[in-house]
Amino acid sequence: MTHPSSRMFDDGSKSSRTSRLRDSPPGRRYARTPSNLLSTVIPVRRPLTMKSLLLALAATVLLTVSASAADEKPLKVLLITGGCCHDYAYQSDELKKALAENGVAADVNVVMEGGTGTEAQIDLYNDPNWADGYDVVVHNECFANTDDPQYVRSITSAHKKGVNAVVIHCAMHTYRKATIDDWREFLGVTSRRHDHKSEYPVKVVAKDHPIMDGFPSDWSTPKDELYVIEKLWPNAKVLATSVSEKSNDLHPVFWTNQYGKARVFGTTYGHANETFADPVFRKALTMGILWAAGRLK
Repeated sequence: MTHPSSRMFDDGSKSSRTSRLRDSPPGRRYARTPSNLLSTVIPVRRPLTMKSLLLALAATVLLTVSASAADEKPLKVLLITGGCCHDYAYQSDELKKALAENGVAADVNVVMEGGTGTEAQIDLYNDPNWADGYDVVVHNECFANTDDPQYVRSITSAHKKGVNAVVIHCAMHTYRKATIDDWREFLGVTSRRHDHKSEYPVKVVAKDHPIMDGFPSDWSTPKDELYVIEKLWPNAKVLATSVSEKSNDLHPVFWTNQYGKARVFGTTYGHANETFADPVFRKALTMGILWAAGRLK
């Protein structure tokens, strides 16, 4: 007896069945269809196996990761350095390494001009668009006796318009001789002198700030200078402090500042090469750079 299903999908002709099988593309299975219903054959889809599902998922994840990596462009950093009293070549190299070891892809352009004295006007600032194209500018220079107001404002005006910045150590004493306050307001602090070198404990006072995320509670600097902060400007917020061994006064050593449209991160530490070699300091610099550039929420 012939099963009903065989009658539904076969007209009983052996030649018809043979023809349909012969005309089918290799590797594909077809359901046989009654000739009085359809003149073409209907492909039967193979069921998805666990292996094929996993392969599809892996391909999707790979494409997503690749797209995210492509969207995350390297950080554009301008590092301005030079002047008195520090090993700027070493510090510049270590700052680059600090970014890399903390997983930050960055293109760092180093401008080291002005010699090794305390007074200089570098050619970079002759271009009114000197900061165009950078996510953040790092100031690690030391020109205390440069005091030309027009020159100083050629720098601060760009920052006030929105050029984000990081300021390190002797940047706080740069343009110290100037009678105008534009640079000091940009920094967020006023400092004109420093205490002796020592291993200063650092106390975090803004534990919830993203820059201080993971900063140890018991860290002391390698032998470094503590800058005496005379004034904290209104838009500056202290992140961490150290105590003077001379006066017992508290001084900000890490802070943020808002200068016009610019985000500014600052630290007075960074005199010694040992400080730039310290992993805690390097991580703090990296976090500060990311925050200033708007990459750290």
